[in-house]
Amino acid sequence: MSFTIKDVAKKANVSIATVSRILNGQGGYSERTKLKVLKVIEELGYQPNAVARGLINKRTHTIGVLFPKLSSSLVTDLLDGIEKAANDNGSSVIVCHTESNGEKTMKYLQLLIEKRVDGIIFASEILKDEYYQYVAKSKMPMILLSTESYAYPVPFVKVNDFHAAYSAAKYLIDKGHTKIGMISGNKEDIIAGIPRIEGFKKALADHDIPLDDQNIVFSRGFTFPDGVEGLKRMVDQFPDVTAIFAASDEIAIGALSAAYQRGIKVPDELSVMGYDNLSLAEMSIPPLTTVGQPLAKMGETSAEMLFALLETGDTPESRIMPHKIVERMSVKERK
Repeated sequence: MSFTIKDVAKKANVSIATVSRILNGQGGYSERTKLKVLKVIEELGYQPNAVARGLINKRTHTIGVLFPKLSSSLVTDLLDGIEKAANDNGSSVIVCHTESNGEKTMKYLQLLIEKRVDGIIFASEILKDEYYQYVAKSKMPMILLSTESYAYPVPFVKVNDFHAAYSAAKYLIDKGHTKIGMISGNKEDIIAGIPRIEGFKKALADHDIPLDDQNIVFSRGFTFPDGVEGLKRMVDQFPDVTAIFAASDEIAIGALSAAYQRGIKVPDELSVMGYDNLSLAEMSIPPLTTVGQPLAKMGETSAEMLFALLETGDTPESRIMPHKIVERMSVKERK
C-alpha cells in the first residue's frame, strides 16, 4: 500500500502544511513535532513524491547537463564534480549526450525545460544563438562549463586556454627545446581550438623560436586517432622536431602510440606533452607530462554557481580556474 502526505498528517495528528514544512526543512514547528512526524514517516514507509514537492516549493531538485561526447575521460571528471555538488544540495543530475548535433541539442533542451529541471549546465561546446534564445525565453537558469560565450551574458567556468597553451610551450622551451611542433584540435573551434593554437604560437614568437607551417598539424578533433594521424604528419613535415605539444591528452596518447609504432623513443628522441591531466595521462607509457585542468573542481564550481543562482536570483561572476604543469616522464631536457 502506498501512503500519502495526508496519511502521515492524519496519523501524526498535525496539518499537511506542517508535514510539508518538515520535509522541506522549513521552520514553524517544534522539535517534538518534527520527531513525531519523522517517526510516522518511518513507520508508514512514506516516500515523498518529487513532483508533488516540486509543486509546493517550485523546485524539482534536478539539474540538466549537456555534453557533446560522453565517452571522453574529460567528461567523466567534470561530471564527478557536478554530481558531488548536486548531491550536497539535495539534487539529482540528468545527463544528455548531444554529439554536437544541433537538432539533438535542441530536443534535449526542450526535454529538460518540459521536465522543469531547476537549471542547466551547458558544457564543452559553442553556445549557438538558437540554444541561447530558447533557454532565455523559458527563463531557465544556465551556466556554461569548459566553454564561454562572447555574444551572450551567460556565466561560465573554464581555464584560460590561451594562457595554458602558452605555459605548455614555454615549459618545453625552458627544457631546452627549439624545434617544437603542435598537434592541435580543430582550427575552427573558437573554444579550445583557436586559443590553444594562438597561445602556442605566441610563446614561440616571444622566445624567438622559428615558426612556420611545418610546426603545426591541424586535426579534426581532440581524440586518440587525431593524435595517431597527427604524429605521422608531424614527423613527415617536420623531421627535426624534438618536442610536441598536443592540444589534449587523448591526442598526446595517440601520438605516443604512433611514435612507438614508428620506433621513435619517447622521451629520448621525442618529447610529448598533453593538455587536460586526465586519469589516462598517468597510465600511459611513459606517464604523460601535461597541462592540468582542475576538471572535477570545475564541474563542482559550475553546479555550485547554478545552485547559488537558484537560491539568490543573482547572476554569479564567471570563474577562470587555475591551470598547472604536471610533470611526469614524457618530456626530456635537452642539454
